[in-house]
Amino acid sequence: MEDYPRNLTEFETRFSTEEACREYLFRLRWPDGFRCRHCGDQKAWPARSVLLQCADCGCQTSVTVGTIFQGTRTPLPLWFRAMWWVTTQKNGASALGLQRVLGLGRYETAWTWRHKLRRAM
Repeated sequence: MEDYPRNLTEFETRFSTEEACREYLFRLRWPDGFRCRHCGDQKAWPARSVLLQCADCGCQTSVTVGTIFQGTRTPLPLWFRAMWWVTTQKNGASALGLQRVLGLGRYETAWTWRHKLRRAM
């Protein structure tokens, strides 16, 4: 069964917080529960606010490592809104449209985001 919002109202309700977005990414990355990428152990505990530390080898990881979100300082709900907007446009998404919808200050930011999202798709 697909686990996607069907409309903008559902989307905004579901992905309104950083924590909700991280929980969704966690379920996508580890559908059967956490598994360390180095040793394969299934036990981990929170290390700082966004990291998980393996109980066996001590390796730290995040749900954003290896994704287009890695290293971003932008809140995940804004990234999720960008993804929603880009994927719901019938005639394609322009960087200028993305800038306007998200209220981004610079066109270059919107252009970079659009290209990151297109590469990921």
